[in-house]
Amino acid sequence: MKREVRVRFAPSPTGPLHIGGVRTALYNYLFARHHGGKMILRIEDTDSQRFVEGAEAYIIESLRWCGIEIDEGVGVGGPHAPYRQSERRDIYLKYAKQLVDAGWAYYAFDTSAELEALRHKAEERGETFAYNYTVRTQLPTSLSLPKDEVDARIARGDVWVIRFKMPENEIVKMHDLIRGDVEVNTSTLDDKVLYKSVDALPTYHLANIVDDHLMEISHVIRGEEWLPSLPLHYLLYRAFGWEESQPEFAHLPLLLKPTGGGKLSKRDGDKMGFPVFPLYWVSPTGETAHGYREDGYFPEAFINMLALLGWNPGTEQEIFSMQELIDAFSLDRVSKSGARFQPDKAKWFNAQYMHHKSDAELAALFQPALKEHGIEVGDEVAGRVAGIMKERATFISDLWNLTSYFFIAPIEYEEKQLKKYWKGENPARLAALREVLAGIDDFSLENTERIVHGWIEQHEYPMGQIMNSLRLALVGAGKGPGMYDVTSFLGKEETLRRIDHLLNTVKPLE
Repeated sequence: MKREVRVRFAPSPTGPLHIGGVRTALYNYLFARHHGGKMILRIEDTDSQRFVEGAEAYIIESLRWCGIEIDEGVGVGGPHAPYRQSERRDIYLKYAKQLVDAGWAYYAFDTSAELEALRHKAEERGETFAYNYTVRTQLPTSLSLPKDEVDARIARGDVWVIRFKMPENEIVKMHDLIRGDVEVNTSTLDDKVLYKSVDALPTYHLANIVDDHLMEISHVIRGEEWLPSLPLHYLLYRAFGWEESQPEFAHLPLLLKPTGGGKLSKRDGDKMGFPVFPLYWVSPTGETAHGYREDGYFPEAFINMLALLGWNPGTEQEIFSMQELIDAFSLDRVSKSGARFQPDKAKWFNAQYMHHKSDAELAALFQPALKEHGIEVGDEVAGRVAGIMKERATFISDLWNLTSYFFIAPIEYEEKQLKKYWKGENPARLAALREVLAGIDDFSLENTERIVHGWIEQHEYPMGQIMNSLRLALVGAGKGPGMYDVTSFLGKEETLRRIDHLLNTVKPLE
């Protein structure tokens, strides 16, 4: 019987969700949807020292904004609840003790002072200290102490941890869906802590394996920083006797700085002026960070950009809807090497989505900016203006500066354009053009263009000089769309009024 695809995104609530984490969630989601499976959200909050208030809500809101839908987990529920590890704390000790009883783990009572002494001795010998088979019997552990003393120490409340007993000199053979076959000798690995009595909580390694097993996870898709933990996780599945149900693993490449060297960080974003988080973040201490949402990015553009950082469809296609990403996604096409983040490419994606939005969509997005500037118009008018200028915009926030003259007549004129076009015969010709425009009854774009162009050609006037003089009157600067887009929007009365204002208030230059 074919196994159901069940993946999980399991972030820790230690701060805002980095876009690398969003990409991990996205790839899990695309993989699950592609295979008709389930997406689970689990919050791994066993590290109480690093817990940050508000981080969990931020994670959930970030996924919602991105359009990454959760089938089971925090905020949704499901058959394997609870999905916060702190609410599952009673589960883990049983499994830790099971490993001890089976000889795969042991109690360790050593203190930081004892470990520091061993570390110092190793340094004197020119060696790197590792807590492994060479030292575990030299320290107070259940491997070196009599059972009655171990029981007595636990009974009287001594601080202890449970460590995994890493086998000595064994080759662990593993398979990664992205990187292929991997082999590691266990003698290069240390005995990781699995459970701590001081806070009655497991470490990531134990909780992760137990929860993935109990939640029937079929595939673990996570960042490459967890690749060094893979041998331990393979051995934990063997130790528990869960090899038959062990998930398949895939470790994603890092997101790299724009310069290509090293992992993308908040500092890179601060230095170069781009966000590294999906949403604006305010920490409990007041520290803030930019977000893609608040910086004006469309969620679909953000997701499209992120999907192509480390995965390629094998075609030239760059613009994908979420459904197209789901249909095309495969771990086979995920890169092994890091993906360099390109801030300008992120803006390019947003511009593409801007250009493809309908006037109705743009109207709803543009209206808040119009109201902020005291402009009250219907959605049809707002959408029409935004539609005219959307090809020149990257963000919705660009639209006001690009279109303000549609709503507010210029009272000042760009000095550079005045010097270039408000001299010689241009003022007189603009006055003559005003009379031509005044005589047009059908002020539609096509009719106005036909009549004005006929008049210019009849008199053999230079087209550029005439049209830029008209642009100066209507826009006040050397920018904007085709002049007939402007005249048809303004209408005859307002077009003539703006021409009159320039003619009557600005003296032609010599």
